[in-house]
Amino acid sequence: MSLDLNARLVKRIGDIEPEHWNALSDDANPFVCHAFLLALEQQGCLGRRVGWFPSHLVVEDGSGRLIGAMPMYLKANSFGEFVFDWSWAEAHERVGLPYYPKAVVAAPFTPASGPRLLVDPRVDRQTLAPLMIDAAIRSAGALNLSSVHWLFGSDVELASAPSLLARKGCQFHWENPGYRDFNDFLDTLSAKRRKEIKRERRRVAEAGVSVVRVSGREAKDTDWELFHRLYRRTFAKHGNYAALRLDFFRELGRTMGHQMLLLVASTQAREIGAALFFLGRDTLYGRYWGAFDDMPALHFEVCYYQGIDYCIEKQLKRFEPGAQGEHKVSRGFDPRATWSYHWISDPGLREAIARYLRREGADLEAYMQHLLAHSAYREPAPC
Repeated sequence: MSLDLNARLVKRIGDIEPEHWNALSDDANPFVCHAFLLALEQQGCLGRRVGWFPSHLVVEDGSGRLIGAMPMYLKANSFGEFVFDWSWAEAHERVGLPYYPKAVVAAPFTPASGPRLLVDPRVDRQTLAPLMIDAAIRSAGALNLSSVHWLFGSDVELASAPSLLARKGCQFHWENPGYRDFNDFLDTLSAKRRKEIKRERRRVAEAGVSVVRVSGREAKDTDWELFHRLYRRTFAKHGNYAALRLDFFRELGRTMGHQMLLLVASTQAREIGAALFFLGRDTLYGRYWGAFDDMPALHFEVCYYQGIDYCIEKQLKRFEPGAQGEHKVSRGFDPRATWSYHWISDPGLREAIARYLRREGADLEAYMQHLLAHSAYREPAPC
């Protein structure tokens, strides 16, 4: 591959043609597609209010053709990342070095693994991907940034980059070996867990709750208004800031509704809850949920069991319901490793953080093995 390349930073993804950006990845990951990132920027979900400033790295060949890109942001805080580095910021402060601004390569507010190095499939990825990592680091140096962080990255080139520190995380995922139906899935669980799930589903059904699926393409304004009220209610309940605006969800329904699934739970009297999911090629991603009432087991039904049902019906291989939540283990979700990768500018702090990550990684591995020993399955899957 010719090395006549131009790497530069772009402040608005709207300056890049959608078909050019989307052609860089055949992964079908909804969170790095042009429409998702554009809606975040155009519908007021980023900027000074939340500390996310778009600064996407793009690579063009000698003819000006886009051949590589990263969804990159300058960050003034660590809000909305789900890879917690507050202690790293404090360590920088103690030695008199600024931690912010830093650079983050990620899908904002989205703790879902996926590609971070988007490379034209017609070029030599083994050559270009490492050059893109180096270009991001050079850009950070030119801007006097403390660090660059690739969050929830699935790219093998990140794992092999000698300049990056790898940080292991843990989420709880459900995997589909080819179940015929929900009962087929239940048959693989221990008797105790099987009975608990049946009891939870029965409680919801006996309360007169029905759950309706609404494709993002078919969702009406009233559907998005209901969902957004519930989304904001959940964030307020936990003392968090709801960064995503109503028009963001409306716009996504218009531009990428085929990759969105809205589940609305109702009684005969009214709607009582809703959850939003996104679809990849073979994966269902659970993202947001809310309810007007704290009905027993409603959250598990709408956010977990309905998702499993959908995956079995559509023959999806994996269900990633979101970050955190040990309670998922008893409901058929097993611990799975996630990875993030970090470049730290200061050599001394880099070494200190490397030592911290080695200890953290060992503790996390022990934690995951402990959870696997309490898997809901009769024969737990290997970690």
